[in-house]
Amino acid sequence: MGNEANCKVQFGKQRSEGTALLETSEILFRGEFRLKIPFSTIKSAKALDGELRLQTAEGLAVFHLGAAAEKWRDKILHPRSRIEKLGVKPGAKVSLFGSFAPDFFMEIGGLTKSVSKGKVAADSEWIFFAANSEGELGALPKISKSMKGAAALWIVYPKGQKHITENDVLAAGRNSGLKYVKVVGFSLTHTSLKFVIPLSER
Repeated sequence: MGNEANCKVQFGKQRSEGTALLETSEILFRGEFRLKIPFSTIKSAKALDGELRLQTAEGLAVFHLGAAAEKWRDKILHPRSRIEKLGVKPGAKVSLFGSFAPDFFMEIGGLTKSVSKGKVAADSEWIFFAANSEGELGALPKISKSMKGAAALWIVYPKGQKHITENDVLAAGRNSGLKYVKVVGFSLTHTSLKFVIPLSER
């Protein structure tokens, strides 16, 4: 995916090999020490000779990323919006099933007027299903049967909860005959998995 790299990182007097992760709104490092740097705390981001140099309030963090340094810098300085990551285009036919925060309704409403709430329209190109518990995933078979062609389903669920996990969502999607293709951080509290109808079934 290009957002994970094994590299060496320097932070103050600390140096370590480890794994760097470029998330939606922060960069993480796990090695002999750990770093969590929210984009909002980065004062400057530069790419020089294969090094990603991030100036933070706590000091300078240097990630030795090689050719990926410039790409990571650009993603930090110009992060894509949530809608861009989810792939929804202007004018698309969207169905929303479940409970979503007002800001998401506003984002979708600003992109398209063709929005069905509380049910899945037969001609939907994008379906967003908010599942807050494993039990709510029981609605998936009905939703999957309403999908046609290249329609995509995003299942949005809470992060880090025991009552609904990534494995629960993956299993429910696959048991409904769908193929998992992508993950996107939906918000600070929720994540989302994308499912489509397998090509052989369309």
